[in-house]
Amino acid sequence: MPQRQRNSKTSYHHGSLRDSLLDAAEVELEKSGIEGFSLRAVAKRASVSHAAPAHHFGTVDQLLTALAARGYRKFIEMQDRRECATKSDAKEKLAASGLGYIDFALLHPALFRLMFASERTDKSNTALAKAADAAFEKLTTHIELIKGVSPHEDRVTMSDVLACWAIAHGLADLMVSERLGRAEFLTRMNGDERDSFFGDIILRGLSHDLR
Repeated sequence: MPQRQRNSKTSYHHGSLRDSLLDAAEVELEKSGIEGFSLRAVAKRASVSHAAPAHHFGTVDQLLTALAARGYRKFIEMQDRRECATKSDAKEKLAASGLGYIDFALLHPALFRLMFASERTDKSNTALAKAADAAFEKLTTHIELIKGVSPHEDRVTMSDVLACWAIAHGLADLMVSERLGRAEFLTRMNGDERDSFFGDIILRGLSHDLR
């Protein structure tokens, strides 16, 4: 008698199962939020055994940590897409990167909050720290191209990095939280007009002599 075909709970390759669990975890996070997130719910959504998430990630917080690390990689990819669609001017690239920041937050609000505001992730985790550092270094590279000096070697230039970061993050958080309703004129803007408006705001983070 031929061996019965294995079902979805046992037929995954190790690597593909890990990716499938992360896919399911991302959907579960967006649907249920961090408070409702559980290994059992992720397993059910991925159609695998209840033990599979714990086997691959350990605890629920370790799974959230891995999800946040992958989130940063997606975050950078979204910024890259914005940059590729704009001019080669360094300031335009910086503004586009900030718009990609906002795009990511709007498309993945729960993942955005996990990455930047949750205490559930392990900040000392090597993969998460590396991914977060890559996102920060992307911003410092933009500022260095504009100013011609490394932010790590110049205090004023690092202040530009932090100012532009704070503006992009603040806009993203306000958009996700739907707190910009008082700025009614935004609702009358089309996508290109809003991008231009937000891009100009992001560039205000640069030192006055560089605007």
